[in-house]
Amino acid sequence: MTTSNSSNKSGPSTLADRALKAWHERGMIVVRFASGHEVSFPTKGNPRLESAPEKDVGLIEISPFGLHWPTLDEDLSFAGILEGRYGQR
Repeated sequence: MTTSNSSNKSGPSTLADRALKAWHERGMIVVRFASGHEVSFPTKGNPRLESAPEKDVGLIEISPFGLHWPTLDEDLSFAGILEGRYGQR
């Protein structure tokens, strides 16, 4: 997992921050939070994401608690993502 923010070194808080945008780019899922933080993680290691067609991996819905891929029946919580749990292996 990669996090970045030019203004501050602490990572996003799932309680105080909210996701604005999530997208798939070159084998990575990237999430941008309102604070400016970006978090990314690889699709490799998650069986549903790594084996799915590009169009399905890129179809990401954001909820207050995490990410949802409706065509893949996959859900990942922000808490889990921030702890490095974004796969099922």
